[in-house]
Amino acid sequence: MELQDMLFSQGFGTRRVCCGLVQQGLVQVGPERTPCDNPGAVFDERELLFHVQGQSWRYYALAYLMLHKPAGFECSQKPAAYPSIYTLLPAPLRRRGGAAAAGVQAVGRLDQDSTGLLLLSDDGAFIHRLTSPRHHVAKVYQVRLKHALDERMISRLLQGVVLDDDPRPVRAAACQALAENQMQLTLTEGKYHQVKRMLAAVGNRVEGLHRSSIGRVDLPADLLPGQWRWLSAAEVAGLTQKMPAPAGC
Repeated sequence: MELQDMLFSQGFGTRRVCCGLVQQGLVQVGPERTPCDNPGAVFDERELLFHVQGQSWRYYALAYLMLHKPAGFECSQKPAAYPSIYTLLPAPLRRRGGAAAAGVQAVGRLDQDSTGLLLLSDDGAFIHRLTSPRHHVAKVYQVRLKHALDERMISRLLQGVVLDDDPRPVRAAACQALAENQMQLTLTEGKYHQVKRMLAAVGNRVEGLHRSSIGRVDLPADLLPGQWRWLSAAEVAGLTQKMPAPAGC
């Protein structure tokens, strides 16, 4: 792939901008950081390490990453009242592909006051697989409640509660009391405000919500709120492998 085309695909601007970056000597290639001022120079882009204006990047045909979402951010490209989670990402990740719908997209959403693991990608098939309820991808939440949790509430969550927009019961895949006002809840669907609405249906209220895992991927303890990193190949493979529906507790 020509160097200017590679930079364009990775989100470093229009083809003209990418051509200019190379011609101005702002791009180096490989671990040796070899300067290249020829926009048409051809490289094997697979696993290619390059540097743009001193910042290191690696070529990825498709992007898969995780973000530790902090409170006070919306999972929207056009937020209404709070900053967008996309402002936490470097500009190239927001421009990848160069088309009208360029950049990585959140795989599902977390409310502005919720925190925890958020996956992002520009792979449409990957996003669909993780958000479709028929694939039974488990999402685990740590929930802080306003009122004390009791066995009746847990039983109803496991049996299923009816939300106002769907006559079919929505069930928790698993749940566990962690303390009087704390629980761990596992879901395999992704309805709007689902955790909050399910707890409201059993007579409680969510005071804090944190997503700790999606499928086989856990939020690392060393990834601080607002930080992101690439998913490893093993993590991507684990998320795309068929998983059985979790059994209820």
